[in-house]
Amino acid sequence: MEPTNPLLDDFVLTLTSAPEPRVLFLPTASGDTTTQINAFYARFGGRACVPTHVSLFRLGDLERPLDEVVLAQDIVYVGGGSMRNLLAIWRAHGLDQLLIQAWRQGTVLAGISAGAMCWFQGGVTCSSGQPEAIAGLGLLAGSLTVHADGEPERLPVWLASVREGAIPGGWAADDGVGLLFRDQQLERVVSSRPGACAQRVDALAGELVRHRLEPELLGTGGHDRPAALDDDVRRPEQDPPQRRLRRCPLRFCGSERHRSSCARLWDRVFPKKLSFAPWPRRRLARSPRSMLQWRNRSPDRCRRCAAGYASRRSW
Repeated sequence: MEPTNPLLDDFVLTLTSAPEPRVLFLPTASGDTTTQINAFYARFGGRACVPTHVSLFRLGDLERPLDEVVLAQDIVYVGGGSMRNLLAIWRAHGLDQLLIQAWRQGTVLAGISAGAMCWFQGGVTCSSGQPEAIAGLGLLAGSLTVHADGEPERLPVWLASVREGAIPGGWAADDGVGLLFRDQQLERVVSSRPGACAQRVDALAGELVRHRLEPELLGTGGHDRPAALDDDVRRPEQDPPQRRLRRCPLRFCGSERHRSSCARLWDRVFPKKLSFAPWPRRRLARSPRSMLQWRNRSPDRCRRCAAGYASRRSW
């Protein structure tokens, strides 16, 4: 769950045919923290679904057996945290086998961070401080590493583990990228952020072979359409910029119709760090013709400002 971007969560809800899917949240990886649970209900509470959660640290609060709760869900959403602790606690309660059974019955299994890597044969965890490769449940062939751009220290450890054969080749995903698997085959790569991507990496004769995967940007209505621009932003080829008029910076004639070239010329003459008080409004003596010719090489520059500058310089 991205705090300010619900696109991936909305995408998860579309993966089931139920009109109001039952969504089960498992915050085990974070130690069942109240922060994650509240964030889950804040995100899914106002949507067309039935959200609920199971805290394995407080199983006494469940009104039904754990297997009935898990197998009755349309979507199981796993939060982020420690992948090693998540798998250990799941196995202690037999939840790993329940999730495999639910998956075979057609339940959508989703998750973020550790909740995404746990479904694969391997991943990278930072439970002990430093990133290290770890085995997952093995529902999906291959390995996965997340936060490829947000936590760059993970990626080199994963690449080295794949090269050495400690874990099989797989996928590396940036923050905001989602991988959709159907029948254990990668079907779609989506993203909630422009510029994010994923890559497939395999080891061949001790060397790594990488293949970049361009994701489909969610919220644009198409695979290759760019993100919508703001109302005040336009592409140059669609809306060519107009030459902006502004007030004369020398404050002589008070006209609003001077073009910006007058201001650029003024900035070249005097440093920008200097400031000048408004000059007194009085009739200005015309400068010599040579000075006017030097100041007014372009017809759109202010001749009255040039005259004033020449008069001021002679003081």
